This record gives sequence, C-alpha cells and structure tokens, in this order.
Amino acid sequence: MKKYAPALAIVLALLPAAQAVAKAIPIDVRKTNGCGCCLSWMKHLEENGFAPTGEDMFGGSLVRFKLDNGVPQRMVSCHTALVDGYMIEGHVPAADIQRLLEDRPDAVGLAVPGMPYGSPGMGPEDDREAYDVFLIRADGSTGVYTSYPGS
Repeated sequence: MKKYAPALAIVLALLPAAQAVAKAIPIDVRKTNGCGCCLSWMKHLEENGFAPTGEDMFGGSLVRFKLDNGVPQRMVSCHTALVDGYMIEGHVPAADIQRLLEDRPDAVGLAVPGMPYGSPGMGPEDDREAYDVFLIRADGSTGVYTSYPGS
C-alpha cells in the first residue's frame, strides 16, 4: 500500500477539480471566427459553472441558425448558445442562464440584443451601460427577465 500512497495523494488532491468539471453545465456556443467578445463571454460562462464549447459559423449561416431556432431579429446579437433545450442570444449573464435552467419556463430562451458595454464579455461591469435580459417566448414575443442598471 505504501508504494501507491504518492499516486493516491495526487488523485485525492485533484478530486475537487474533477468533480467541478463533472458538474459543469455543457453549453454549445455558435459564433463567428475570431470574435473576441464571444471568447470573453465563454470565459465568463466557464468561471460560473458552465462548460462551453464553441463552433465557428459564417455570418449568414449564423443568422439563419438564430432565426430558424426562434430568436426574433430584434433580439439578435453576435453569438448564440444552446443549453438544455434553450437558446441563449448574446451577452447574457451566467446567473440568468442558471436561473432559467432552474425555473424551466416554457420559452425559447434568453437574449441580450446588441452588445451592451459592461455586459459579460463586453468590458468592465463596474462601468456598464444599463441593459435588459429578455425572455423569448414560443410565440416570438419577449418580456424583460432581468434589468441591469448602469454603473
């Protein structure tokens, strides 16, 4: 048993990190190649319990993907994600996605239209402009899900 002690110690030391990875929520992000704010948003997700994977798409294909999956044109942003049956459009904070997954409303998903400064992936939160996160309903209507005031 003594000869296995160093290996066992390493495994036990890595266990919390392995458990965290195992519990991370998979989220598939569709974006254009080289979009820095998309990568920053994916990092925000990773830091908040998600396991994002990215798929690059050409601009026209990405827009078609959004519209075909229920994202109204007025709600469009730069990237689109799929998580547990929901569409996530734009720079939606991880906390709102987690709330959506807990509440499980009958909806297409969430959207932050445009690219508001200070939203996740778009600059410092302590210098943000005010923005809303919208719930997209199955009929294409929307309603404010969360409001973030300017700083």
